[in-house]
Amino acid sequence: MPDLFSMILHIDQYLGIWVEQYGAWIYLILFLIVFGETGLVVLPFLPGDSLLFIAGAFGASGMLDPVLLGGLLIVGAILGNTVNYYVGRFIGPKVFTTDSRFLDRKALIKTHAFYEKHGGKTIVISRFLPIFRTFAPFVAGVGQMNALRFQLYNVAGAVLWVGGLITLGFFFGNVPFIKAHLNTIVLIGISAAAVPVVAGALWKLFKRKAKGDAPLS
Repeated sequence: MPDLFSMILHIDQYLGIWVEQYGAWIYLILFLIVFGETGLVVLPFLPGDSLLFIAGAFGASGMLDPVLLGGLLIVGAILGNTVNYYVGRFIGPKVFTTDSRFLDRKALIKTHAFYEKHGGKTIVISRFLPIFRTFAPFVAGVGQMNALRFQLYNVAGAVLWVGGLITLGFFFGNVPFIKAHLNTIVLIGISAAAVPVVAGALWKLFKRKAKGDAPLS
């Protein structure tokens, strides 16, 4: 029997055991895992995408209520990002008004400008990128992104991420081929989401460098 820490890290693989052992308490456990991954910057290693997909598959098999599950985990994802955002927002003003050897004020001022312009789509897209989804709301808070604007995109991202993956798991999670190759499929999906983001960032960096290297007329 794997130890508790290992089971938490790989709960997507052991979800059936947890459902049998804890019954209705599994909803609270999954809620806390989603909340922890999105709300606490020290827990980016918790399972996310594969966990939601597998949970959807268990919903299709009748072991979990997919509607209750989806609703709770959407709330967990929204609350997690909200806590993360306000922790960053609490830290942000101290950085903007004082000099720190650990944080670059100029970089944070640029971060503020970036989130005012691109923060919405960053919050939504980061939901589908492990690690990034843990840090994006924190950085949005540090960058002083408008709170109402943040929440609008926070809710939209949570609904798309949780609702989308649970729905996919509900309809396709019990297909034998998908169950056998789930990790590979999740990796391909993450890559599909990450490649356009990275390519866009590199293109903007290239254009900025080209503009900076252009000779003065």
